[in-house]
Amino acid sequence: MDGDGPTEAQRRVWARLPAGTRAALAGLSGADLRTLLLGVAQDRAAAVRPPDVVRRWREDRFVRPAHADPRDLARVEARMWQLLPADVSGVELSPVVPVGTCSAVAPVSQNRIVTTMRASEVLSDPTNALAVEAAVRRRRGGEVHLAAAHRALRAQDFGTGAPAHFRLFCLVSSARDAGSGSTEARLLVRHLTYWRTVLAELAPTAAPRLHVTALDDGIVRERLADTVRPALGGTVVPLVDEPERERGRGYYTGCALRISILDGSLEIGDGGLTDWTARLSGDAKERCLISCLATERLVDHMPR
Repeated sequence: MDGDGPTEAQRRVWARLPAGTRAALAGLSGADLRTLLLGVAQDRAAAVRPPDVVRRWREDRFVRPAHADPRDLARVEARMWQLLPADVSGVELSPVVPVGTCSAVAPVSQNRIVTTMRASEVLSDPTNALAVEAAVRRRRGGEVHLAAAHRALRAQDFGTGAPAHFRLFCLVSSARDAGSGSTEARLLVRHLTYWRTVLAELAPTAAPRLHVTALDDGIVRERLADTVRPALGGTVVPLVDEPERERGRGYYTGCALRISILDGSLEIGDGGLTDWTARLSGDAKERCLISCLATERLVDHMPR
């Protein structure tokens, strides 16, 4: 599912179709292809009966409801919004984004994403959408800090019993490079301070930790030592070095973050510096930090 090339299932389907079908479809305009696919969907929907809907409801991991109690999620997320600094703008994202939103800025296969027939895709990572919004707002000048709480749907299989959709509370910050890693350090302190505040208030007995990994960037490594760590020291939520981390290399640039509970054994959040707003704006001087927390995992380990 994760590769960019055709899967065995795709090759099998193309082999069953008349010769020239793929070339003919590839030659259609985007509007004509959408018209064709919507017609096929209409024909298939017309054949669906109520028992078919019930069966799919039971069997399809994409449509099954989450196990979390929405009242618990609402209470936690309401408090997380209250704890945000006043200069962070909340964004209520659409359930869909332009097709290619993830794969255009991050090394993510489209096979991991639920693509629609209308040149869009179901939102699989709110940080990607917030980065696009941040790049748009940055054109007006001034640094941008955005937050969103959204249910994300991903196509990859996370293992037996793992949900295909889950809620994420996300932060994205974008600002102009001021040199010597000072912008990156300031954004890191901002995000880490917020997550420290959230964990200290909502899950103090769950042994929360913040983890940081420098990724082959000497300047960022220096700022972590002389700016970020001193600003985050001496709290109930420790900042832990995680130099052995390899996951995220090539996705994050300079620095990766991780949020955990139960003494590091359960990850509930992730993040890091990216080049997303730089690529979206065509300006290499743009700096972008993303981070997120899975609120359902947090709720499961909060004091009752």
